[in-house]
Amino acid sequence: MFTFDHAYDCNSCQEDIFDECAQPLVQNVMEGYNGTIFAYGQTGTGKTHTMTGQHDQLGIVPRAFTQIFAEIGNESSECKYLLRASYLEIYNEDIRDLLSKDPKKKLYLHEKPATGVYVKQLSVHVVKDVDSINKLLDVGMKNRAVGSTKMNDVSSRSHALF
Repeated sequence: MFTFDHAYDCNSCQEDIFDECAQPLVQNVMEGYNGTIFAYGQTGTGKTHTMTGQHDQLGIVPRAFTQIFAEIGNESSECKYLLRASYLEIYNEDIRDLLSKDPKKKLYLHEKPATGVYVKQLSVHVVKDVDSINKLLDVGMKNRAVGSTKMNDVSSRSHALF
């Protein structure tokens, strides 16, 4: 047995999915909670499209960027923010930094008792606005491993974490 919050059909749009599923989670992150948005499913079912979008149909990730920077811009307190971004993929059990000058280089998981699991040498980039973080997303998307399958000619053949 399992439960789920929503089911969407072919008439659903990116905005509806973001507003119902991701927007409340992003808001919680802005209030200091941890949050993860995870897309899982068979190849060719629209995971990448839902997460990143295409052309003028923004997906969950770029919409989250917009929400985060809007929240920061509306902040009336004297808070200062430092936003940093990393983008990695796991492909054939290898970890690769999609924003590195050498995105084919293998990286490795490590663990520190005080801080937890991390990827050694994963690049971290300071972002100042929606445009700068979207550019990083675009760079990383171009560096992802893709290949043809019977279900999808340009299937992303990896798992990615932004």
